[in-house]
Amino acid sequence: MASIILLVGTGGSVLPQTVQALLGNGSKPDVILVNALLLNIALIIFGWRRYRELRREIEERRRAEARARQLAAIDPLTQCLNRRSMIDATEEMRAHAAVRGEAIVYCMIDLDNFKQVNDMHGHSAGDAVLVMLCERIRALLPREARLARLGGDEFAFVMPYSAGHPERIDDLIIRLFESLAEPFRMPELTMEMTMSIGLAADHDADGTIGLVVDSATLMHRADMALYHAKKQGRNRYFWFEPTMESELRFRNQLETGIRRGISRGEFVPYYEQQVDLESGELVGFEMLARWRSPQLGLISPDIFVPIAEEIGVINDMSERLMEQAFADAREWDDSLTLSINISPVQLRDPWFAQRLLKKLVAANFPPQRLEIEITESCLHENIGMVRSMIMSLRNQGVQISLDDFGTGYSSFEQLRNLPFDRIKIDRSFVQELREPGNRSRIVEAIISLGRGLDLPLTAEGVEDEEILTALKSMGRLKAQGYFYGLPEDADAVRVRLKAAGKLTGKPGQFGAALPTVAEDTEARHRIARP
Repeated sequence: MASIILLVGTGGSVLPQTVQALLGNGSKPDVILVNALLLNIALIIFGWRRYRELRREIEERRRAEARARQLAAIDPLTQCLNRRSMIDATEEMRAHAAVRGEAIVYCMIDLDNFKQVNDMHGHSAGDAVLVMLCERIRALLPREARLARLGGDEFAFVMPYSAGHPERIDDLIIRLFESLAEPFRMPELTMEMTMSIGLAADHDADGTIGLVVDSATLMHRADMALYHAKKQGRNRYFWFEPTMESELRFRNQLETGIRRGISRGEFVPYYEQQVDLESGELVGFEMLARWRSPQLGLISPDIFVPIAEEIGVINDMSERLMEQAFADAREWDDSLTLSINISPVQLRDPWFAQRLLKKLVAANFPPQRLEIEITESCLHENIGMVRSMIMSLRNQGVQISLDDFGTGYSSFEQLRNLPFDRIKIDRSFVQELREPGNRSRIVEAIISLGRGLDLPLTAEGVEDEEILTALKSMGRLKAQGYFYGLPEDADAVRVRLKAAGKLTGKPGQFGAALPTVAEDTEARHRIARP
């Protein structure tokens, strides 16, 4: 602007003089004024170019800021909202729904076993599935709904509905399941997927306002309902119920207690008697884990073992229990065997057999007295590695039993090729012998199979005289169950064996006795004393 003003001033003086000079009617214009005029023209041209560049930079900056805001709120792959923007969208929808007297529902969706898609077909195929899933969900949602990708294969949408009419949401969810049942077709492959859904509303089923106070709580409750759906078998949906929160809190309490209990020695071995049916003699014990929780009392393995497997502490727990069981069994008569159940998770470790044999040597426990029990489910995860571990243990004298026979997926081919030493008949089949005169064809078939393969058998779940009588008529078997008494801890077993004259009071004859951890610690303390 200053250059333009100067141009007007200098131009008004220089230009008339220049025209008169060109016509021959006047003197030449002042050189200084001419230079000033030319300089003003140059400054105007430079300023205009700079002005255009600044405007272009400002426009680019505005577009970049808009793009940044979009990326901060939108998932770049599916063009849905992301987790952060979903919270704001939920709060906004709750406020609008409250004004209109409506309820809102928060729905959380998770694809089942989606990791296998990425592992088997690559992330590009996984991304294509996510985009198609998003399109299918968006096609069924009403216009006012908000759809978001929370992360990975987890999606959520929030929408208003008439309070007191949750069945409309149920209809929508059913249509979602029907839509997802259609295969995901891509140029190279076709895949079928399932999903689990959790729902939470800010109103109760009768339309009354619930206790949800913000979108974060609503999301948390939908997440708990989703967890419940997966726990119940996947490919289904559940509305949030207050009991789910209690169950999840109890589950977290168990997880924390298990981790703490392992380090504190709260998991202890109990022993169930194994008896020869023909002679009635005690021939051994099966070690069963128990949790002596200070807060919850004595807990059975059916509760804590699956959780320990899921959180990855089953190996540490089992090894500590085995060490204690070996120490307890060293005091028993040499004719008594010790049976130990092995988790399928433990058999995924290729070094399991070596670690077990090392513990036997450290405990000075004869491997011939040890019987390892594996379930049929172990045979289908890595049959080659399981066979290698079985052979390594058997070569050292350890006996191998197939536990819960008939409840899994074992085949005659596996029984013939895998070197098992014993078959255990599952208690569910043995219970069929409870009624007088009743003969279980399944038990008879398993016994005939064992005889044909020259494998001894053990019957689990012997709980009354009728079952015992029926089993005795079927041949020579080993039996265990509550008929012979409940599982007992090490002190009770010691008292029982002492009364029966089967307590040696010293380690077995397998080499020289090694000091226990407690003995070794006490010895070091004595040396350190003055």
